[in-house]
Amino acid sequence: MKPLSIRPLSRTDFSPFGDVIELDEAKSFAINGGKCIRYHDLAKVETSGPEARTLVSLLRGEPYEIPLKLTMVERHPFGSQAFIPLTENSFLVVVAPDEGGRPGEPIALETAPGQGVNIARNVWHGILTPLHSVSDFVVIDRGGSGSNLEEYFFNMPYLVSYA
Repeated sequence: MKPLSIRPLSRTDFSPFGDVIELDEAKSFAINGGKCIRYHDLAKVETSGPEARTLVSLLRGEPYEIPLKLTMVERHPFGSQAFIPLTENSFLVVVAPDEGGRPGEPIALETAPGQGVNIARNVWHGILTPLHSVSDFVVIDRGGSGSNLEEYFFNMPYLVSYA
């Protein structure tokens, strides 16, 4: 197996793949008579293709153990996918650049408590991978007709671990 080290999620590392969803550095302003702060426009939600519509779902995921064998990544050609945690638990985000229709070398990032991600349309990524304990998420992605899932299985798996 090829080694793949986990590093902390940052806006800089993740920017080629989508948006980091967090309160830090977010545009904000008061609403509702000053009783509420709106953290505004945190991610670009994308939906395209036949009968496209935006879905909002809740997921409850069981934790994965590290080291983790990474055998597959997927992408969604018609829409982005946002994962917003409802707990303070971190989760693993694996993304890879596209190299001629196939994933390039993946990177593994661990979110800080409260950080979420919006994976841009057509970006190779791993599956939702909660760490440490059962975790709940709001997921915003694309519904509609047409095939919105492409999977790629690596010839040689990666072993994702802490350095």
